Amino acid sequence: MSIVETILVFALIPAAIYGVVALVTLRSKFAGTPRYRPGQAWEYPPMWWSGHPEGIGAAQSESTSGEQAGTAVGGASGNW
Repeated sequence: MSIVETILVFALIPAAIYGVVALVTLRSKFAGTPRYRPGQAWEYPPMWWSGHPEGIGAAQSESTSGEQAGTAVGGASGNW
């Protein structure tokens, strides 16, 4: 095996593989839409998000037994 073949096998082929992987991973960065950066004007319409769209405006104020909600106990507690 000559020195040229050795360099080709152990240097150029792995470099070409790394280059192809780099181009594939950076493709979306170069071809994608520009990202929002803090301080830029927001040019999109406002959109409300709800975990369940049917639940917007429908607040449950009573439990299944008819009692007033709000007596639940739990969560984190501590003393300062």
